[in-house]
Amino acid sequence: MAPITNGRLIFKEIPTGYPVPGKTTVYDKSSTIDLENAPLKGSILVKTLVLSVDPYLRGKMRAAERESYTPPFFIDEPLYNYGVGKVVRSENPAFHAGDHVYGMLDFAEYFIPKDITKLKVIVRPESTLPYSVYVGAAGMPGQTSYYGWKEYAKPKAGETIFVSTAAGPVGSLVVQLAKQDGLKVIASAGSDEKVKFCKELGADVAFNYKTTNTADVLAKEGPINIYWDNVGGPTLEAAIGNSALHGRIIICGFITQYNDEEPYGIKTMRNVLANRLSINGLLVFDHQERYLDEFYEVIPKKLASGEFKYTEDITRGLEKGGEAILEVQKGVNTAKKIIVVADD
Repeated sequence: MAPITNGRLIFKEIPTGYPVPGKTTVYDKSSTIDLENAPLKGSILVKTLVLSVDPYLRGKMRAAERESYTPPFFIDEPLYNYGVGKVVRSENPAFHAGDHVYGMLDFAEYFIPKDITKLKVIVRPESTLPYSVYVGAAGMPGQTSYYGWKEYAKPKAGETIFVSTAAGPVGSLVVQLAKQDGLKVIASAGSDEKVKFCKELGADVAFNYKTTNTADVLAKEGPINIYWDNVGGPTLEAAIGNSALHGRIIICGFITQYNDEEPYGIKTMRNVLANRLSINGLLVFDHQERYLDEFYEVIPKKLASGEFKYTEDITRGLEKGGEAILEVQKGVNTAKKIIVVADD
């Protein structure tokens, strides 16, 4: 077979503010690959099916020398993130042609992983769930929700939780876990459509933070025993300002700060002392060993049965990957953003 074009989404320059499609990221068709003869050197050849687009990708678009909890993208190389692919050829006994794999995939139509330990064969606990769900509610975002809830929430029936970005893939599962445990749920989202979805999930109070003052809602509906923070900034400030005694704050993301040069100064920090709050940062990989097997035993079944709801916002085609990343950074995606690169 003659070599074929292998489309890739390349990281071209470090952005100031929001990443710009065609400038920060560029879809490149100059690369080719011979599917039958490309040397594998003990690895596998993967056809990329679906890729996850997550807020944290903005933090990887930085100078290589800047340290962080996750490695940076490198200029003139493809982006990468959690995804699902199909093995085309294999020179590794742990993988066979036709296997579906989950893990870190290049933003490329085909790729040969240098570090095969970052991929695992998917054995779908619930075969009725599409593979796209395994990069969303049944993947890293869902794991983030589940691990943080188990490790840090310490919920008690009758307590009140406030969840920001509650219609997103992490927040929406937190809402449902909280209702399952008998909590009153306050949910904020960035559009009326997303607010409607929060109510469908069971949120007792749901509001559009763009048209309603967050601090006013929390003052009326609080105090807040648990705050699940996906945004940082003024929303975190309002949650701390309306916290209950011995409240718990779980810091999961800072989407309002990823594209701003100046960090936001929280003005209500005195309440951390006065109310003896506990604040924990949450990174999913810290808790994999303890909760991963339990997660796959519990969550996919609930998703497949419809007990837990999920939604997806699908972008078709890797060439539109830059736009998909920007949509997530601006919060205009309508649900969990997924890029469908190819059909199975």
